[in-house]
Amino acid sequence: MKHLGADTFEVLAEAVTSEVTVAAILERAGELTMLHACGVADAEGAVIALVAKSGTGKTTASSQLAQTFGYITDETVAIRADGTIEPYPKPLSVKQTTTGAAKLQVGPDELGLKVAPESPRITSIALLDRVTGGEYQLPVIEPVPLVDAVLALIPDTSSQAAVFQPLQSLCRLIDSVGGVLRVSYSEAADLTDSLAPLFLAQPYDRPEVITAWAPALLESEAEQADHQAGEKKEEPIPGGWLQRTDAVDAVEIGGDLLVLTETEVIRLSGIGPIIWQTAQRPVSLQTLAARIEAVHGLPEGYEVLLDAAVEGLVGQGLLLRG
Repeated sequence: MKHLGADTFEVLAEAVTSEVTVAAILERAGELTMLHACGVADAEGAVIALVAKSGTGKTTASSQLAQTFGYITDETVAIRADGTIEPYPKPLSVKQTTTGAAKLQVGPDELGLKVAPESPRITSIALLDRVTGGEYQLPVIEPVPLVDAVLALIPDTSSQAAVFQPLQSLCRLIDSVGGVLRVSYSEAADLTDSLAPLFLAQPYDRPEVITAWAPALLESEAEQADHQAGEKKEEPIPGGWLQRTDAVDAVEIGGDLLVLTETEVIRLSGIGPIIWQTAQRPVSLQTLAARIEAVHGLPEGYEVLLDAAVEGLVGQGLLLRG
């Protein structure tokens, strides 16, 4: 049992809220996709998840929108594989005007927020982009390409690496809501009317790239079974040859390949995806060149380009050299 102490009630309340949130996230790690987002629902249970980093207007948007729509959360939108949502209507963490002061924990009822309907389900995912300074901007909503959407969402998810096929499952979630949108705005008061269409299923045309992704081959089914049983045999890498390192997950999106390692998502383009895919087992530079030639052709002086690409992948920890 963890004991918390603080000099003031406000500091203690903020610490308790944080501890409860972390405990809830850890408890459901691997079961749910958890977006660092505020969530609001319409009367039918359709939910918009507005993803944003701490301190960028997420709580303000929650408190404004949930006076009209049902309050799901101002912290973590937890989504099951079937698209239904586990509400987390925690007290809102409201900044005080005093610099460095603990955030006030204010209950939804105190702010007049509406209760969310039963059985909420995800309908839209949007990246909140509050524009500060410069000219006043009414909300502008635009689609985000799938590669950019995945790269934007991964840092704002909790325990996504513990989900089965974390990148692929995130892509499936994005596809199920018709793609990720970006909402650029100046004031949260303008969001209510602008976001209302997002409660409708797939309110915008899907960018073509949304349907273009396909899972990258990691291992055969037999290799996966051996790996899980601890029986996978490591092949020695001959001198000068290359082999890719293990990845948590990978997806192809158009001409790009996203590879999730234990620590980060790495985006490969150009000849990078072919090198990584070909190096599932130890491979020579000559074999890599032949594979690249079959797909892209080889320009004059390709050796320098190939060496640079390989060095880059080795430096990122995606390739091992024998």
